Amino acid sequence: MADTSNERHHSFLGVIIRFFVAAIVLLITSFLVPGFFVAGMGTAILAAIVIALLDYLIAALFNFNASPFGKGLVGFLVSALIIYLTQFVVKGVAVSVWGAILAALVIGLIDMIIPTRIM
Repeated sequence: MADTSNERHHSFLGVIIRFFVAAIVLLITSFLVPGFFVAGMGTAILAAIVIALLDYLIAALFNFNASPFGKGLVGFLVSALIIYLTQFVVKGVAVSVWGAILAALVIGLIDMIIPTRIM
């Protein structure tokens, strides 16, 4: 069945809302986790997009879902790596190794409560 314009609009709106919620999760994580810093809402939205793209690339290249709790320890560590790498792509994001590990944990816990699927 073909998509109607209304269905595409709702799908696009859903994606925008997801990135906005994911950005808020990143800002909350920045507040809670030492060694993880996001400069502001614009930076958080860009970081959420970059994290989603890196997750997509890893999933496409390695047939692996990098959600923090979806694939056990390996998924958790890949999530931390994605978070760590984001600082090299997005100006205004600073992450230490321990900050990335703690951020992956916090994002995973928040995602269990408010599913955003940023990773």
